[in-house]
Amino acid sequence: MLSTTKHRIVPIWLMIVLLTVSMGVFSRPIMVHAQVEDGAKPASSEEPAKAAESPPSQSRLMWLINTSGWIGAVILAISIYFLAIVLQCFLELRAPVVAPPELMEECEALLAKRDFNGIYKVAKESTSELGQLIATGMVGLSTGLSDAREAIDRQGEVITVDMEKRISMLAVIGTLGPLIGLLGTLKGMIASFSVIARSDTQMKASEVAHGISEALVLTFEGVGLSVPAIYFFAFFKNRVASLSVQTLNAADEFIRRLHAAAHKKPTTEAAP
Repeated sequence: MLSTTKHRIVPIWLMIVLLTVSMGVFSRPIMVHAQVEDGAKPASSEEPAKAAESPPSQSRLMWLINTSGWIGAVILAISIYFLAIVLQCFLELRAPVVAPPELMEECEALLAKRDFNGIYKVAKESTSELGQLIATGMVGLSTGLSDAREAIDRQGEVITVDMEKRISMLAVIGTLGPLIGLLGTLKGMIASFSVIARSDTQMKASEVAHGISEALVLTFEGVGLSVPAIYFFAFFKNRVASLSVQTLNAADEFIRRLHAAAHKKPTTEAAP
């Protein structure tokens, strides 16, 4: 299980590497070349002033920032929050964290010694979900095994809900991503059509293209945020279901063996 968990952390670092590479690619300057028509004469020496007035080069990253505007800044902030949630879920929603094997080994050793108070103390002091379930089950054993198992089931539902709260924001981000992109689409299209509506004599194609670029870029950013958010939400939801069932079964089995050991008379060695 531990090797599988380490293997699943790789996509996070792969995303960071891809983000770094893409930042380097977008940082390359975009040179604006003049289009030379077929059969056109080469520029004469009398036109150096016009060549000097050519627009300066601009990096792709700066163009992307200027085109995205404040809506792009909101999407960027949500993206950073999304990466933080995903990284936190990868670190916390793991079998060694939810059900530490060292905790179970210590409880097994204390059970062999019939140190029930020591088992309760170790489970109570543990911050893991397995420790909470064992402590809850031992409290319920005072009224019988069936009550203890019911208490474990109720506590297991509480733990499952708590783990699902940690991934709930992924579903929210997956839903809000396209809506924020749609807001940018409307903003860009309104800007383009307003330029067309205000142009009485000659329309500036660059202003119209800027609005269309803004609409398309923000739509792409919103969908690009939504797709991984939906994927990771489904991924962690399945992991939460698997971890909760495994932890609940482990606690239930341990409580049943603890109940049997508590009602079993200790064997004494015969005197020589």
